[in-house]
Amino acid sequence: MSRVAKNPIVLPPGVDITLGVTLGSDITVTGPLGSIRFDGNPSVRVEQEGKTLLCEPVAGAVNADALSGTVRAILANMVTGVSKGFERKLNLVGVGYRAQAQGDVLNLTLGFSHPVAHKMPEGIKCETPTQTEILIKGVDKQLVGQVAAEVRGYRPPEPYKGKGVRYANEVIVIKETKKK
Repeated sequence: MSRVAKNPIVLPPGVDITLGVTLGSDITVTGPLGSIRFDGNPSVRVEQEGKTLLCEPVAGAVNADALSGTVRAILANMVTGVSKGFERKLNLVGVGYRAQAQGDVLNLTLGFSHPVAHKMPEGIKCETPTQTEILIKGVDKQLVGQVAAEVRGYRPPEPYKGKGVRYANEVIVIKETKKK
């Protein structure tokens, strides 16, 4: 059995979980920040004992051990998301690079001949504390990371000056220019 799946998930106060009736049916986690639904896996049995969740592989199922660890990690991220939330911070590096959040649209000026408008998906909030900082927040860890990667993809950091959109903790290795 997966070592990850052996650890129980402790539900914090204010977080409720609804398990489907059949094995592998949908699981809904509801908390103060929102609600997330996950289509379970028939190879993994999820059981609730008081304020803890246990993920156990079904005997004889193919890849059940590996899937039990994956399902446990997904459920733990869902519980963290609805109780604390997730956020990714992006920085804009470059002369004239700016960002401005207006409702559910992030307007970017990244040195192109046109402005870039990125529409945020449902459940994702975007803030711009300064013109060169972007905060992407939400309850779904995968979706927050995907949106941050899409915004970064408009102008990834280039290797010679480091200009572009980068994660806050990202280290860019600057290449040396060609010598004569």
